[in-house]
Amino acid sequence: MKTTDFAMHLTSYLGHYLPHQRNTSPNTIKAYRDVFTLLLRYCKEKRNIPPEKLKIEDLDAKMIADFLGYVQKERRCGEYTRNHRLAVLRSFFRYVQDEEPQLILHCQKILAIPMKRHETCEIGYLSPDEIASILNQPNLKTSIGRRDAVLLSLLYDTGARVQEIIDLTIHDVRLEPPAQIRLTGKGRKTRVVPLMKQTAQLVEGHMKEHNLNHDENSGNPLFANRYGERLSRSGVRIILEKHVESARVTTPSLRDGISPHTFRHSKAMHLLQVGNPLIVIKHILGHADIATTQMYVKADTEMKRKALEKAAGVSKPLAVPPWQKKPEIMGWLKSL
Repeated sequence: MKTTDFAMHLTSYLGHYLPHQRNTSPNTIKAYRDVFTLLLRYCKEKRNIPPEKLKIEDLDAKMIADFLGYVQKERRCGEYTRNHRLAVLRSFFRYVQDEEPQLILHCQKILAIPMKRHETCEIGYLSPDEIASILNQPNLKTSIGRRDAVLLSLLYDTGARVQEIIDLTIHDVRLEPPAQIRLTGKGRKTRVVPLMKQTAQLVEGHMKEHNLNHDENSGNPLFANRYGERLSRSGVRIILEKHVESARVTTPSLRDGISPHTFRHSKAMHLLQVGNPLIVIKHILGHADIATTQMYVKADTEMKRKALEKAAGVSKPLAVPPWQKKPEIMGWLKSL
């Protein structure tokens, strides 16, 4: 069977261009792969085009637009998910037009498909007391409990993404003063984040307990499950949910939907609220653009505005000042 141009370009895009030329992380490549898996399924089920016969010319602007409509209507995805699917396809067709200049018009029609505006989700974060309540839940008398305590403390203290935490290996940890860890974030960009003294002590105890403080184990994951395998994203979420549920007994203010990323938002807000400059918070969080960090300023300002509105709601209405009732004074003021 003859190989189609779509098959050749997609194989090169996912297998060579993204990992070797763009230095894209494996997790991002998997996310991109999933978009094309969904597209291939759509073409087969809705357009009766099997994957082995799909060509670039089949994927015109109308089909892509119909696919995006299918994502929203039949799969019931929101605008944010729809825009992510479109961003992945735009990236692919930018690659195709560079490889096949004769297809530039075909590709640019797809690149012209607009993103949909969507509401910005409110940043969910916890108060310092709520964070402390969750961190106090792991049972330090058990090995699993001690691991959970170190995991959650590190997740909050570093403001790291959950993937950055589970990707940590022993050689990413430095316990000699100044204690720090090296995180690898989006685009395989690394950054160094200092560790608080207490957190460094917890990490050191965790490494000793699991015999990770030896040179031959430098490539081992810092956090593993009971089978010795690296923790997964869902594994970390399950651990957090368990301790959040326990914390609700004494801290009923804990809302639903608390995720590992909530810890990241909470750390950023707490850093901002105690007066740290935005540029410092940006480097700790690993944001590529400080505009991303500024969303915490907006969230903090909105919180203060709502607090002021509540205070205004309980205050008595003020009477009109006497001088405003005198036309000669008002006329004089207007003439200035």
